[in-house]
Amino acid sequence: MADKTGEMAQNTRRVFINDIGNYTSKNIARFLDSCVVGASLVDPGEADVEEDDDRLHDEQPKLKSATFQIVGTVSSQTEEKCSFIAEEYSNLKREDLLHHLMKCDVVIYDITQNADQIDEAQWAVSALYEEMDQFSGPKMFILVSTIMTWTMTKPADKDNPEIPFTEEHYRRRKAHPNFHDHIGLEKLVVKLGKTKSSQFSTYVVASGLQYGMGEHIFHLFFKMSWLGEVSQVPIFGDGSNIIPTIHINDLAGIIQNIIDHTPKSQYFVAVDDSKNTMEDIIKAVTLVLGPGKTQNVSKEEIYLTRDLMQTDIDSLLVNLCIEATYLKENFNIQWVSETGMVENIEQITEEYKQTRGLLPLRICILGPPAVGKSTIAERICKHYKLHHVKLKETITETLENLESCVGMEDEENDQSEAQEFLDTLKENMNQNGGRLDDQYVIRIMRDKLRTKPCMNQGFVLDGFPKTYEQAKELFTGDEEPEDLQSKHEKKIIPEFVFFVDATDVFLKTRVLNLPETAVEGTSYTPEQFLRRLANFRERNVEDETLLNYFEDLEIHPEHLEITSNDDSEYLLIIEKVCKKVGKPKNYGIVLEEVEEGERRQAEQQLKERAAQRAEAERREEEEAQQRDKCWGEWNQQLVEVKRQEHDLLESQSELLRNYLMKDVMPTLTQGLIECCRIRPDDPIDFLVGHLNNTYKINLFFWKNCKIVALCIFQAEYLLKNNPEG
Repeated sequence: MADKTGEMAQNTRRVFINDIGNYTSKNIARFLDSCVVGASLVDPGEADVEEDDDRLHDEQPKLKSATFQIVGTVSSQTEEKCSFIAEEYSNLKREDLLHHLMKCDVVIYDITQNADQIDEAQWAVSALYEEMDQFSGPKMFILVSTIMTWTMTKPADKDNPEIPFTEEHYRRRKAHPNFHDHIGLEKLVVKLGKTKSSQFSTYVVASGLQYGMGEHIFHLFFKMSWLGEVSQVPIFGDGSNIIPTIHINDLAGIIQNIIDHTPKSQYFVAVDDSKNTMEDIIKAVTLVLGPGKTQNVSKEEIYLTRDLMQTDIDSLLVNLCIEATYLKENFNIQWVSETGMVENIEQITEEYKQTRGLLPLRICILGPPAVGKSTIAERICKHYKLHHVKLKETITETLENLESCVGMEDEENDQSEAQEFLDTLKENMNQNGGRLDDQYVIRIMRDKLRTKPCMNQGFVLDGFPKTYEQAKELFTGDEEPEDLQSKHEKKIIPEFVFFVDATDVFLKTRVLNLPETAVEGTSYTPEQFLRRLANFRERNVEDETLLNYFEDLEIHPEHLEITSNDDSEYLLIIEKVCKKVGKPKNYGIVLEEVEEGERRQAEQQLKERAAQRAEAERREEEEAQQRDKCWGEWNQQLVEVKRQEHDLLESQSELLRNYLMKDVMPTLTQGLIECCRIRPDDPIDFLVGHLNNTYKINLFFWKNCKIVALCIFQAEYLLKNNPEG
């Protein structure tokens, strides 16, 4: 064995994988990083099970030196670098990328997720083929394609179309209309590997729809089931189409075998043994993760799903029966899910939750009445997206569900059981004045905590259990705490317990200050509250308290103190809780929620801007109206001022006008007539002299009289231009 290990150490290989950030490439890289070069050449059945631990320890360094070295491209350097990636490249020019490819022993291109990689893969295999003479050693090119290049293939036997296809039929395969580029690249890869296969070998792996390790194409159905936001998970169409599938780690194992074996065959079909239909897969997923109910909807509704691209839709609607016979006969594959998705659904769902970090948070809030447990619980549920479990609401919900179940006629067995339990609860409540015995309360609360939503996301248990015995019955039953490791109840025991407390004086003051409308019909009336508070204090001084129960399970309660009614006090409490619990283990804010939030924010901004514009326009219109009003008043005042000025001038000029008309104008007229008769050389001097000599009029007066001067000028003009007139 030491010789084989040494040989493996010398065969360490550098492997290039494109677009390592995507689901397929990342999982292939992770798988190969954990493998030993040449490990699949050794049949696991031939291993010496009696080999001692010391020998294995001595050979471990050699095994590590024989692992694959993974390098590859990423869409951007902002992506978090994976520990199993030796080198990452982004935004490379093709000559730089070729330089890196030439340094690798194996080049793997995945085109199952991103069709944009087809062009790059075509260039890469062609460039390597042209540089074949420059290789320092043999190189291998593996194309991970899809079984969608088989969907339109005609059956080999028309009389028996249900006979599955195998790799032997690969020359007859016909691709889906949206996958012609894929099959074209497949043919090119096979062709380029036939020239000098010893120097440059090429392979095509037609992969089934991949699942496992967090899911990819089936993630929609896992997520819908896990969130529990729909009562029925949709099956698009009748669900009878057969979907070829393969676990992502089994696909990686096939690639490992190709690298180790360097087979003569160039084309491989990578599918598991299952012949599951879409209905089989979705029902299995929702039965384990979700409500357990499905609903057939039209195929057209799948196009309304945002989470699916066109290639995903085409793949989910495929109906193809195909088998991987070559893998079974020639490869040593350590199958993770050989029998398919449905048969291994428990394992697959556990992988899904672990890979995506979807782990339930179980929290219990305890404390005296009126301390604010529900307020704290509501805020915790909102922050972590958990389910708020309260005793009174859970009992009411159970009664409503039982009555609803009794009214359903299609489930006779459940109907009879529901009717019996409903009658028992009502009878017990009638006997106890509307209250239930502990045995029924425990059953109802346990059933609530075992529901899929509480098991998936988690819960905040608000103020229950109240006693040591209730906690023991609810979480452990008759089992001792050390026996819980293999029991289902372990999955409903709280991970975090918070005890919120306050002084009796503070609690009494808070309740007394509550408005009557808030107290009416509740247990916060003074008499009831004081009795409940006294009972709570009495229970917590016994030898076996509720907190002692959790201490026995090594769940140490966190004590929190309330001292005021300020909201800042609760914010501080929530901050302490979040620090203790840690980060949310949920989906958080998804893209649709982000887009919805952005849309609402944009709408709000548009509304605000529209309101601002409307306000500005209103103000501008008011200002314009005010300006028009002021302008109108000003114009009216201006007209009035002008009128008054005119009247004043008229009144002031009336005496002068009368004087001119009576005394001046007749004399002036005679002077003009005389001037026209004599026609002197200087008419103006003549006229002035005439007026002065004849009527003894002051010359200074004439020189300053505009009207007279004007008349003189007019007369002169007439004399020069119309002598006869």
